[in-house]
Amino acid sequence: MHFKTFVSPRVFRAIQNVDIDDLTRCTAKEIRPILPCLVRMSLISPLDNTRECAEGRKEILTLLSGIELVNSIVALLSIDFHQLENDVKKEQQLRQKLGSSHTDSILLQSAPSSLALEFERSDSTRRLQLVLSELLFISSQLHEQQQKGQQSLTSLDGTSGGACITPLRHSDLFDNAVYMEEICDVICIALAELPAVLNLTEVVETLLHVKHGPYIICWVVANSPDCFREVCTSLISNAERQEEETAVGRVRMQALTLLCQMNPVQALAVRAKCVELCRMPALAIALSLEHSGQTVGADPEGDMVAFVSGLLLGSDQQVRNWFAMFVRNGQKRKGESQAALNLLRDELLRRLQAVVLYSMDQRLPDSCVVQASALLRLYCALRGIAGIKFQEEEVSLVVQLLTSHPPPSPAGVRFVSLGLCMLIACPSLISLPEHERRSIEWVQWLVREEAYFESASGVTASFGEMLLLMAIHFHSNQLSAICELVCSTLGMKVPIRPNNMTRMKHIFTQDIFTEQVVTSHAVKVPVTANLNANITGFLPVHCIHQLLKSRAFTKHRVPIKSWIYRQICSSVPPLHPVLPALIEVYVNSILVPSPKAPQEHTNKPLDEEEIRRVFEVSTAFGGMVETRRIKSETVSINMDVDEMPGSSATSESSSLVTQLLLLYYLLLYEDVRLASAHSTAAAGRVVKSYTPEFLSELPIRYLLQQARRDQQSYAGLFSPLLRLLATHFPHLCLVEDWLDEEEASELITQVEIRDKLSTSDSNINDVLSQIPQCPSRAVRLLRQLIAMPPTDVWPHASAIIQHLPALLDNRVPRYIQELFKQLWLRLNTVLPRCLWVTSINALLHRGPSGCPVLLTQENIVLDPLQTLRCDPAVFRCAPVLSVVLRVLQASLAASRCQLARHLQDRPEPSRTLQGGPGLPPPSEGEREELRAALVWAQDSLALQILLETCLASGDDKANPGQRWALQEVRSLVCSHLHQVFIADPSLAKLVHFQGYPRELLPVMVRGVPSMHICLDFLPELLGQPCLDKQAFAVDLVSHLSVQYALPKSLSVARLAVNTLSTLLGVLPSASRAKLFGPSLPALVRICEAFPPLTEDVVSLLMQLGRVCVSETSLTGAMQIGDSSATTDREDKETADTNLALCRLVEDTFLDILSKAVLRNKIY
Repeated sequence: MHFKTFVSPRVFRAIQNVDIDDLTRCTAKEIRPILPCLVRMSLISPLDNTRECAEGRKEILTLLSGIELVNSIVALLSIDFHQLENDVKKEQQLRQKLGSSHTDSILLQSAPSSLALEFERSDSTRRLQLVLSELLFISSQLHEQQQKGQQSLTSLDGTSGGACITPLRHSDLFDNAVYMEEICDVICIALAELPAVLNLTEVVETLLHVKHGPYIICWVVANSPDCFREVCTSLISNAERQEEETAVGRVRMQALTLLCQMNPVQALAVRAKCVELCRMPALAIALSLEHSGQTVGADPEGDMVAFVSGLLLGSDQQVRNWFAMFVRNGQKRKGESQAALNLLRDELLRRLQAVVLYSMDQRLPDSCVVQASALLRLYCALRGIAGIKFQEEEVSLVVQLLTSHPPPSPAGVRFVSLGLCMLIACPSLISLPEHERRSIEWVQWLVREEAYFESASGVTASFGEMLLLMAIHFHSNQLSAICELVCSTLGMKVPIRPNNMTRMKHIFTQDIFTEQVVTSHAVKVPVTANLNANITGFLPVHCIHQLLKSRAFTKHRVPIKSWIYRQICSSVPPLHPVLPALIEVYVNSILVPSPKAPQEHTNKPLDEEEIRRVFEVSTAFGGMVETRRIKSETVSINMDVDEMPGSSATSESSSLVTQLLLLYYLLLYEDVRLASAHSTAAAGRVVKSYTPEFLSELPIRYLLQQARRDQQSYAGLFSPLLRLLATHFPHLCLVEDWLDEEEASELITQVEIRDKLSTSDSNINDVLSQIPQCPSRAVRLLRQLIAMPPTDVWPHASAIIQHLPALLDNRVPRYIQELFKQLWLRLNTVLPRCLWVTSINALLHRGPSGCPVLLTQENIVLDPLQTLRCDPAVFRCAPVLSVVLRVLQASLAASRCQLARHLQDRPEPSRTLQGGPGLPPPSEGEREELRAALVWAQDSLALQILLETCLASGDDKANPGQRWALQEVRSLVCSHLHQVFIADPSLAKLVHFQGYPRELLPVMVRGVPSMHICLDFLPELLGQPCLDKQAFAVDLVSHLSVQYALPKSLSVARLAVNTLSTLLGVLPSASRAKLFGPSLPALVRICEAFPPLTEDVVSLLMQLGRVCVSETSLTGAMQIGDSSATTDREDKETADTNLALCRLVEDTFLDILSKAVLRNKIY
């Protein structure tokens, strides 16, 4: 006899919701499992004393009044549960001892021969004791076995669930189905009345090991409906990862299945708990097959495809591995795993047949496309991730579905893309000749219909680009790239062996796409309109990039320049990440020939006129070709495409992205061209070179700043642009320019304009020409121009800069000069090279003729020192001088770059550089030395000119205001010198070996912080054979000693004193005064800085004094001895010089006493 009384979902829902009306409509047989709960509800005093509760209790009593079994349950509730609880505790303590037998019991004082007979004869108390004793005994046996086998089980599967593999326990009480209803009543009453000693989840685990356990568990849960989730969670968490192969595992699955049938609303929650804990995959599949259709919003077929796809394609790696192991085990073993897997395969096959049935004529209806795509992706995941082996019927239906013709819609494009990738990911689909033939015909149909699909579906990234990209990769044998392409399209990591793609490679390269066909087709593919990083998928630009990389276009002489130009002009922000790489391979294909192809097989570069169209180049001021207005939004471009057959002029949109990409192309082109100049010259090739005049027309600085401000939109482009700019245009990326830009952005936020003036050229000329008479209007205008965007001010740059000389007037307020300087720095961010030329031409010194020769940018690059041919008043106006210094610094950098580029441009020296007949041309090393010498000569000469401007003139000394201007100019010059010396310390050595006026030494030492580097080469300067340089070195040592009283300064000062002592004994009298006259004040400073050298200096002074006195005495004796002889004029001059030197020695001695020896304040 079997006990299979099932709790109906209706009864469970009613007791769970305490629906009395629904319970009254149930039969006595239906409410039999929940009688213990109903009896307790009717007898126990409720906390709710409302009228509704009282009426409900009456209805329950009415319902129970006609059921005879209620009396036995009432008797169970009438025993002494306090005494029973104490006995159960003692029983639990006894059962905790290992080796306890069935006869050792506290609850059963005398063990009966038959528990079943004893249960039948006993009263309610005895029945409770019998059932609880049996449960506790079985639980103790399970616990004992679990402890003994824990280590072995842990080593097997990493779990400690010993009870999970224990077979069913024989029990005389639980094996008899006739007593099951009474036993269930007893267990329900015991769990309800003894919650302190009986744990529900432990009792449920024990019941799994007795006969009829799943049904008893359902009764227990039905009488405690609020514990449904707790019981299910416990049953799932105590299971093994793959539980279907054990006896108790099958019982556990049966129990959970019955529980879910009893409460179908929670079936999907139980399934989700299985996935969360990675337990019982067969149960999850069974619940999905039975209950998935009940999901809110689900389709009538259920969510089986979505559920299994989520397991295999979700982000949880642990869940993916768990379900993949279930699929693999289901194919190897026989049991519940295989049964559940077969049910899953049958369900998926049924769905597959239903979809194929709709496409019998190979036309897939629009309503089935999404479902078909999901099925294809799921089968691919089952094959690639779970390792399932397709059956013959499955292969036939998958191929039949895969090769159907979807409608031209975005979903259809997605379906075709998945089908293409599945053919490569699952090569077993084309193992039969019939399937291979059908697949080839389908791919050929795709090639024919690709253009129609793209136009009809409106999808930019269609499958045509993927077909092309696969063919390109197959031709270049880049199988790993194909694997990445397939995996990214499918959205899963599928292991694809390269040797399994041999057949597909042959199909693509021989039957469908030859290399000639690929290149000819690729260049005809329309460019992607408004290409940006937000467009996902595989685009034409990917195909062109790969073909350029493999040099297919140059191999088959297919012109690609026009396509690339159109695609660049059709790009918008944010920048697509493939575009910079596309430009790189395009530039390399132009300048670097393939080693496997002839030298002339290269692509054509972009023309200057094509690039000019993007920047709207027109003729502007001074005859120079410059951009009239930089448009950061869109400009109209008309392109004449002559390479494409049948093409005509097209109109496209160019944005800031287009300008940045073309700038990147130009800089990269020049970089690669110069780097490969030697190999190009050796091969005798002539490549296009963009002229410096053309490059000067481009707003390079402005574009770089735009890329820096919005690096998120131009990711991947700012860094290479900055690198190329710093290499080839260092004068456009000076540190000062970056700092000034940050300050300008902060300044704009602080400027408030109330009454705006007109910014026309005529009004600007009118206001700025009256600066001395009406400075207030000029202030308002300048502040307004500073607050405007630089690109809006640039059209008026010529009118503004022509008034730069007016700032040199002494009547111009300093505030206006500063505002003008800030405005100039703002304009310097747009077209700096044009601004430099205009500014220098405005400040040129006008001679008697009054018409100076205007300079061009080429003149300034060839001779950057012409920037210093300014009006002398510039060197007493600090704001204007700072502008000139900025131009000078940039011009010198541009000149250095131009000279280096000249050497790279001409790797073979011209015949004019040869020394003459029979003499070889200069070598690379000699040419580099000549270039370095010229650069040093320019830099040092510029510094010498700036140093001369620091000398005080007569007006500076007479006019107190000029002295302040001179001090400010000296500060600017010293700051400039400091930067130059830090950048190139060898230039500091060159300037000091050349020498400069000694009265500037205090200014240099105090104003240039890097002057301490002179201590490194001063010993060498002291050793020069020129007395002027030696005197200059001693004077420099003294000033450095006062400024930097360091141990190194002490050693150099001591060397200087020793050098003077040595020279005193070897120099003639005429040279002695020339050296020691200017050096004696320096000795005072040395003693002041280093008192320990005072003794050596005093000794030198005494020796010098003796020599001078002796020589003077000798000259006097000669005159006394020969009174008749006429004193020679030369001897008289020598005597006067010696006497003057003696007086200087005495004054020096007194200065040393006062400043070094007798000084009270040392620090």
